[in-house]
Amino acid sequence: MKYVLVTGGVVSGLGKGVTASSIGVVLQACGLRVTSIKIDPYLNTDAGTMSPFEHGEVFVLDDGGEVDLDLGNYERFLDIKLTRDNNITTGKIYQFVINKERKGDYLGKTVQVVPHVTDAIQEWIERVAMIPVDGEEGPADVCVIELGGTIGDIESMPFIEALCQFSCHVGPGNFCLVHVSLVPVLNVVGEQKTKPTQHSVRGLRALGLAPNVLACRSEKPLDENVKGKLSQFCHVPVENIFTLYDVSNIWHVPLLLRDQKAHKAILTKLDLLSLGEPNLRKWKDRAELCDTLHDPVKIAIVGKYTGLSDSYLSVLKALLHASVACQRKLVVEWVPAADLEELRAIVAPNLHEKAWNILKGADGILVPGGFGDRGVQGKIIAAKYARENNVPFLGICLGMQIAVIEYARSILKLQNANSTEFDPDTKNPCVIFMPEGSKTHMGGTMRLGSRRTFFHVLDCKSAKLYGNVSYIDERHRHRYEVNPGMILELENAGLTFVGKDETGRRMEILELLTHPFFVGVQFHPEYKSRPGKPSAPFLGLVAASCGQLGRLLQSLSHSDVLTHKDISINGAPKLNPYQNGDNNKCAYGLYSNGDGVHA
Repeated sequence: MKYVLVTGGVVSGLGKGVTASSIGVVLQACGLRVTSIKIDPYLNTDAGTMSPFEHGEVFVLDDGGEVDLDLGNYERFLDIKLTRDNNITTGKIYQFVINKERKGDYLGKTVQVVPHVTDAIQEWIERVAMIPVDGEEGPADVCVIELGGTIGDIESMPFIEALCQFSCHVGPGNFCLVHVSLVPVLNVVGEQKTKPTQHSVRGLRALGLAPNVLACRSEKPLDENVKGKLSQFCHVPVENIFTLYDVSNIWHVPLLLRDQKAHKAILTKLDLLSLGEPNLRKWKDRAELCDTLHDPVKIAIVGKYTGLSDSYLSVLKALLHASVACQRKLVVEWVPAADLEELRAIVAPNLHEKAWNILKGADGILVPGGFGDRGVQGKIIAAKYARENNVPFLGICLGMQIAVIEYARSILKLQNANSTEFDPDTKNPCVIFMPEGSKTHMGGTMRLGSRRTFFHVLDCKSAKLYGNVSYIDERHRHRYEVNPGMILELENAGLTFVGKDETGRRMEILELLTHPFFVGVQFHPEYKSRPGKPSAPFLGLVAASCGQLGRLLQSLSHSDVLTHKDISINGAPKLNPYQNGDNNKCAYGLYSNGDGVHA
């Protein structure tokens, strides 16, 4: 097994996740099998109990793991399926060590950070690196490891020490360190400054790790004299210093690495020089196509966490994948759900008016998942507006539940209909707490991971979008469900539950069959969306929003395009990349990673 470690310096949010994913893409394109590990030095066991404002969205894996959103980057870039163990946290490591101590595995020794914690980290990395993630048998050839945070952070010190030992353990030719650092330009001087990177590398070397490759983030390509200066002071060959400058969309990043021969530097260090050049033609096609899209499709996202776009990162990516398939430039309009409510018209009339103008000007409306009662009434109002005005609508998780609440209130005339999450004493509980859930422990107690949904109505938009299959597997993350006791009453009133779980009692997909596109799903389809293979519900929403749904459904009735084949609408070139890629905010020309969005 070969290992590539990606670290970051100077500031957080430089794009380590995108860089690590892009390195994996280039290595895949050279013919190697690649897996990924993300190390997060925080004490949380996993990301499941974190607020989106703290750390962005929580990404959910097939096995139910609630992990850092960078694992979403890895899955989309590399088209792989990771496990919860591919996300290492300080909390997991310490819990593992303490459990061993309690069982007496250390035979009465004093348990210390070195060697016990550092050994546990190394053992974890070696074990997880051997798990196949690409659907093939046997371990991958290369494991790309991203160390979260910034060099010098006190919480990452045990991992730094463990990785120092690990590099010696695996030996020369099996370990390559890529350091991502910032080369800023001061507006007053207009000169690329190397000092921050010099200090970052000095700190890294002081901790026992020496970079083999420098990946420098900057606004523009590095000047040759700047590379020479970095080489002299950082002890890295000039040919191993690369620029990751700002690009129109991050599908260009693997191309930047290839064009600067980054793969040769890495493969040389890993003793893999016999491999050929990376084939990234499909990546180039996709990146250039994204740059040429001009006709907009406006999607209003009515949510609770609109102040931080990373809170809905996978939703944004799924919308982007769908919009590229429809040959449209994605324009996301953010609508804070609370701003649609009547109270906001009194306390902040300008915000209220702005929110409504955005909603009315949108081609489609999406209500994503969330927790808590803030903004719920605004989401219900958005669902009602979409239903009554024939605006394409997609509700995800909570978005589906509020669509049920709105329908019960407006059509069944149950004015106090609600979810027991927001009103435990409601007389008409449309949404209830699932019996297997826990009300005392929050972490890892939801209905999580891949679950099967069976179509009970085949002549519906959702079934056609999924390729007319009898069942699908999608990822879930919820504690509440539509009340099975109200299904008959809702369906008699015209709300059709076209998809259900294996018992037939848990509602998974709803549709208004008479509406142009009004769909709610209990699962999170965004987690499995890929470039060239967009998620079915998202593709349906975007296609309906730009007037292409009828043509799309007609084409899907004669193919299984969404299961394995390429998406092509309007006669555009089909996109099925050699290895899948991703774009955080292609339509906005930003280069971003899991820590934030950067111009």
